[in-house]
Order: sequence, then structure tokens, then C-alpha cells
Amino acid sequence: MQEKRIRDFGVKIGKLETGINNSITDVEGVSVGHVTLSEGNCQTGVTAIIPHEGNTFREKLIASSHVINGFGKTMGTIQMKELGVLETPIILTNTLGIGIAADAVIQYMLERNPEIGRTTGTVNPIVGECNDMLLNDVRAQFIKKHHVIEALQNAGKNVLEGSVGAGTGMLCYSLKGGIGTASRCFSIDQKMYTIGVLVLSNFGILSDLQINGRALGQELKEALLKSWEEKDKGSVMIIVATDLPVSERQLNRIIKRSVVGLSRTGSFITHGSGEVVIGFSTATKIPHFKPKHITSIPTIHEEDLNLAFRAIGEATEEAVLNSLVTASHVKGRDGNERPAFKDLLEEFNIQLA
Repeated sequence: MQEKRIRDFGVKIGKLETGINNSITDVEGVSVGHVTLSEGNCQTGVTAIIPHEGNTFREKLIASSHVINGFGKTMGTIQMKELGVLETPIILTNTLGIGIAADAVIQYMLERNPEIGRTTGTVNPIVGECNDMLLNDVRAQFIKKHHVIEALQNAGKNVLEGSVGAGTGMLCYSLKGGIGTASRCFSIDQKMYTIGVLVLSNFGILSDLQINGRALGQELKEALLKSWEEKDKGSVMIIVATDLPVSERQLNRIIKRSVVGLSRTGSFITHGSGEVVIGFSTATKIPHFKPKHITSIPTIHEEDLNLAFRAIGEATEEAVLNSLVTASHVKGRDGNERPAFKDLLEEFNIQLA
């Protein structure tokens, strides 16, 4: 069952229109799958983002990454930064699951591309992570290869949010966090384009939370009368998809603006919080094997980037809030727990709009 999202509470973020599903999968060809592991001390999972329906190794996409704060352990972003392309699905999981996730993606790609490591080079798996150790026994390393493969096989257009997949054990603004998504559409020269964002939220302290400029986190903290130790030790992974024809340089300029959306929810990008953004454009397929003719990469004019800058800020902000409001209460490792935002709204009869 689809949980109520932030707009279902009467909160409208920004000025631009959303896509049909207000999701990263509003970008044609993009799909998302989850595997959720939720039992006792095991509160973790895997989220897979497949960038297009073809063979991502043979038909690469323009891609870029940006580190807002580098307290993170992503894999594959060095080569992405150098070559400016994405050639595998993107996997999100917990911090100590990145190795097994990379192994699984490599296996997945080898099965589909017998030329890898024989007649051509190797493959660059992209894996992102956040630390779910409060609710999940991260040392137990529950994530296995088959969970990653299953998440890839589960991928579809309908994106479940909240305490699912990689978001199962994550926190956001001291409450339960997890997976959130949103999209924005805009027109350039009479043609519509989409920017979609998916976040894995695991950052922030309750007293900093803001919704459309309202200091709701401070209201909740005072209502709860709890003295939680408020230390932002989390992270956020931001995955950006677009069908906008852009160069890697232009894409990098766009994904940098995701920080605007984070800050509007109250984030200060603290020392211990790793904020990493990975973005790709589906507008141009880059062939792995050298074609007979020079590859052309169409790009928009720089002055049209302002619409994209606004779109990613709005979509990131809404994706974070969706991750928060859709999350369900989880009791995990050693009885640790954090309340769900939606439960507190009901308990204290708080209206968001």
C-alpha cells in the first residue's frame, strides 16, 4: 500500500509542476527496485536504480557525481568523474554492505556482457551508502549478493518510499527516515523535460527540521519533551535522473544545486554527515564500442539551466520530506527505535497546512 506523501498533507513544495508519479521514474526508462530486510536486529536492505531499459554497459549515459560533504564510502565515482559516464545500475545499501553490493553488480553485468574482461575492459559498479547502525546490526552484514540481484529484478515504475529497501534502518531529523522521491517538469523551446530525484535520507536533528519555512522540528521537540542526544552523524545519498540533453559539465552544475533542497528542509551539512549526489541524463546514449562516426552530444544553452536548477532544488526538498512522512516506526538493534513522523502528527494533532 502506498503511504500518504507530503502533498497528501496539503504541503506543496516550490513552483514547478511534478511528473505523473512525482517520482524519479517519471524520467522515461528509469526503474527502481527494493529488497527490505526487517526482523529484530536486522533492519536494512537494498535499493536499485536502473537508468534505462537497454544494456547500460554497451549504451552508457552522461553522468556526474558531486560531493557536498565527503563523509561517505561510495564506489565508482572516481571513474565516473573522469570519464563522465554511467555504465551500470546504481545500488544503495548500508555502509558495510558496499563491498558485497559491488560484487553483485559486477556479477550482474558479467552475465549480460560476456566481452567484459575478455575483448574489452572491466566494469565500474556504482554503489552508495548510508550508516543504519542505530536500528540495524551493521556488523552482522546481513546484505548478501542475492538481495542485490533481487532488488535489480524487482525494479519497476512504482517506487515505494519510507522504511523500505536501503532506507529500512535509516533516520531523518532524529525520526524514522529512508527512501523518498519526487520530480519536476519544465519546458524549454516548447519541449517538456523532467528531473527526478531519489534520496536515501539519514541525516539531521529534529530541532532543525523545517517544512515550507515552518520550524516544525522545534515544535515537535517541545511537544515530545524528550532529551535525545541530537548529533547529526548520518548521511544522504541523492540520485538524480533527467532526460535533459546536457554535457557532463552542465549536469554537474545541476546536481550541485541539490544542496538547496537539503538546506530548505533544515540541513546544515554537518561534519559527520556524508552528502553525495550522483546524476545521469538519458538524453544521449554513449556507445561502448567505437562507432564509425563521431558521436554527437546535444546540449541545452547555459541560460536554460536556471529552470533545471530550480527543478532539482524543489525535487530534492520534496523527496526528503516524502522520505520522512512515508516512513513507518521501526524497532531494531538492541531495542533501539525512533518514532515515525506521521505518527507524531496524529498524536499531537498537528496540521501541516
